[in-house]
Amino acid sequence: MASILQVHPSDDAIVALHDLDAGAALSLNGNTWTLREKIPAKQKFAAHDFAVGDLVTMYGVTVGKATQAIAAGALIHTHNVVHATSSFSGKQRDYTWTPPDVSKWQNRTFNGFKRSHGPAGTANHWIVIPLVFCENRNLAFMREALTRSLGYGKTSPYEQFAHRLVQMQREGASKAQIEAAMLEAETSAATARVFKNIDGVKFLEHGLGCGGTRQDAQALCRLLAGYINSSNVAGATVLSLGCQHAQVSLLEQELAAFYPQMNKPLLIYEQQKSNSERDMMANAIRDTFLGLATANEQTREPCALSNLIMAVECGGSDGFSGISANPAIGHTADLLAALGGAPVLSEFPELCGVEQSLSDRCVTAALADKFVGLMRAYEGAAQACGSGFDANPSPGNIRDGLITDGIKSAGAAKKGGTSPIVDVLDYAEPIRRHGGLTLYCTPGNDVESTTALAGGGCNMMLFTTGLGTPTGNPVCPTLKIATNSDLARRMPDIIDFDTGPIIIGEKTVEQMGEDMLELVIATASGDYTPKAVALGQDDFLPWKRGVSL
Repeated sequence: MASILQVHPSDDAIVALHDLDAGAALSLNGNTWTLREKIPAKQKFAAHDFAVGDLVTMYGVTVGKATQAIAAGALIHTHNVVHATSSFSGKQRDYTWTPPDVSKWQNRTFNGFKRSHGPAGTANHWIVIPLVFCENRNLAFMREALTRSLGYGKTSPYEQFAHRLVQMQREGASKAQIEAAMLEAETSAATARVFKNIDGVKFLEHGLGCGGTRQDAQALCRLLAGYINSSNVAGATVLSLGCQHAQVSLLEQELAAFYPQMNKPLLIYEQQKSNSERDMMANAIRDTFLGLATANEQTREPCALSNLIMAVECGGSDGFSGISANPAIGHTADLLAALGGAPVLSEFPELCGVEQSLSDRCVTAALADKFVGLMRAYEGAAQACGSGFDANPSPGNIRDGLITDGIKSAGAAKKGGTSPIVDVLDYAEPIRRHGGLTLYCTPGNDVESTTALAGGGCNMMLFTTGLGTPTGNPVCPTLKIATNSDLARRMPDIIDFDTGPIIIGEKTVEQMGEDMLELVIATASGDYTPKAVALGQDDFLPWKRGVSL
């Protein structure tokens, strides 16, 4: 196994692939260094002497600026480097792409749910949506009434543990005995599903719909319209209070504007027009049950891989993210694009510093200009609040090697592969174009981003993590990809795929990307259940259009 890595030939920040001791003598690409201090795994050291103000390069782009002199072989970190990136403008040059060889998948299909309009689904859900937070209580009643009775819920090990503690207390156990009790890894047997072709009833609880701006209400309704139209959704039940900003009529306007051909069941109930809460809830539960019975008649059938709209996302990133997992799913994204599918890259605060290369990949100057406009408007809004994209890296990111937003962004962009950029979309716009990459404007906040991607139409999600995160989505199967094998061993309950072999040189990025495509096909067919799905990790967090990094 190699000890260090220079990601790009022009880089002057060298990555430690494992812990390196002070005084260690290292060589790479004709250069030699003696380390001046310990360099922890995932961190970087200086390839040459830096003076104050010198720019730091990684992934072939500017990622920081020295705030003090740094000697060759010394640690590069927040005490001596700050975020810095290069300037950018619109499309500056033509882009030529050589697609990867996809002959082995050319005639492959996945077993999905065909829809009357649009792409096929990789799952088949019914969703229940409140238009305003005032209806969350009724949403909870419906969840309580339907989830276990339909066979989609089971008693958690934590609930069983609490029951056991109560029983011990009642039986007179001592404090020491109770303190010694341990959680057992078991759950009660799940009730058999009533509707075997419905993957779940999902309840999209949120805290918006009123009290914000009219623009907030419109953005929420556009997002919810996208979930209703999702190829992974068979039908929807909508609960409205009646007086809120997010009116039923506004939801209907968004559906008509963006999804005029949508013809799936849409059940709407407005509490202020009902005889009573009890009457409304009885109707909603009964009608939803009948809708599920009809939706259950559809079964999986072979569908072309071009139906896949695949989000590429990262969260809990580390210093290996841009070296292993992100490039690997970038290769998966390229394979899918070559097969006519639609990979989608989001998290605009984490594209800071690579704007020019992404602009040049846009198939038209107009798309590049739209991307530049969205990026500048987003960062301008952050700066107006006294912040900026430089504030994006979290304490965990920094501890594990992502010390500037430039480093984090250059590595994060690797998820998008190398295919041409065929579309640039603002938040909650529907994803339409296949055969290349779509850029999708979302925050860097993991769940705000994944929520938007599913609402835009993604029916599959690849999510890389170096530190570990349980994030999932109610309707979009989410595969969790580890950047390192240590994480995969420590958190097997949330990790689906390990790209650690790239770090130790056992497999190439391309081999891992191909393996991942096979897992995507198995998941899209319902043959593999992602850990996030098995855990019921149904994260849903609409973006209230403010500063969220």
